[in-house]
Amino acid sequence: MYIKINIEKCNGCGSCVNACPFGAILIEDNKARINEACNLCGACIESCPEEAIIDERVKEKKISEEYKGVWIFAEQRDGKIASVAYELLGIGRRLADTLNVELSAVVFGKTDEVEELIKWGADKVYYVSASEYSYLDDKLYSKTLVQLIKTYKPEILLAGATAIGRSFIPRVAASLRAGLTADCTGLEIEKETRNLLQIRPAFGGNIMATVVSPNSRPQIATVRPRVMKRGEYDPKRKGEIINIEPLRPSDKVRILERVEDISFCKVSLQDAKVIVSGGRGVGGPEGFKMLWELANLLGGTVGASRAAVDEGWIPYAYQVGQTGKTVCPKLYIACGISGAVQHLVGMQSSDIIVAINKDPNAPIFNVATYGIVGDLREIIPLLIKKIREGVIE
Repeated sequence: MYIKINIEKCNGCGSCVNACPFGAILIEDNKARINEACNLCGACIESCPEEAIIDERVKEKKISEEYKGVWIFAEQRDGKIASVAYELLGIGRRLADTLNVELSAVVFGKTDEVEELIKWGADKVYYVSASEYSYLDDKLYSKTLVQLIKTYKPEILLAGATAIGRSFIPRVAASLRAGLTADCTGLEIEKETRNLLQIRPAFGGNIMATVVSPNSRPQIATVRPRVMKRGEYDPKRKGEIINIEPLRPSDKVRILERVEDISFCKVSLQDAKVIVSGGRGVGGPEGFKMLWELANLLGGTVGASRAAVDEGWIPYAYQVGQTGKTVCPKLYIACGISGAVQHLVGMQSSDIIVAINKDPNAPIFNVATYGIVGDLREIIPLLIKKIREGVIE
């Protein structure tokens, strides 16, 4: 049992009994006792006015002042820096300025865009240009990043909550015995402690939780693409590029070939400026055909709610929402989507939201810029007709 009661301090007031949601604390002989029902939630610790309850898992320790600086991991694909890297530089610059420290980027793999990271806000770039790093190698990436962190000691590390970030950043956190908060939608600094306040949806998106890692450094968080805004671009900005010696890849794993899946979106969902998204109200796979027609006319792509994906009407690659992709297009047209919180999390940052739904009380209308109450099977063909006629541009 990690949570213990200091019997000498306990006065049997019963505050912990009322605070425990599992009924795991009893008062015996005017002293509190913890039984096997304890779930280690820690609610009793905060409730005790005598500070008689302690969690032995938490060892008070002073965070070394050697840890300074904000780092972002800038992933590259085929030599191109991923757009999420520039979004991380935007929030990273703000955090670094608040802490009055440097902002650095880490890049693995050959790219001609290293200087762009500096122009978008980085003070330094740690660059490993070896060909072995061109594609994701979990063990190689994590081993290299861990070594860099141990050498240069940043206090914050941010990465994209992408397939790459989600694959190897947990390995980094585990190796360093550091905390990791995934899928953050907000990041702030608690100035008194220099702790990173990591904000993310919890309980199915119904509440926003703020997570802190007060006893470990670096503080590590992944951020969903299209959640943070880019910073300011300065073509004259100067910085330092530090070339890092590559490590030897593992003999156990070799990447033989990389095959790109081109069976899905012609326009990347997360890069699209226009998205026509369908939900359960579309009615089936046939309904998505007219959404594709409208999206192609507008130079965009199609998205979907989880309900439509679960029905098998469209592949998961198109899903928008908490368990899908986060998007931020200039125009988002929601067709037959009720507007569950889990879906709104993935698209409510869009510049303009047009909602089409038969139900005038659908929650989607609460976030829509423009709402159309009606049958999408009548409205979408009419929109397509007007666009083809040149009435709508």
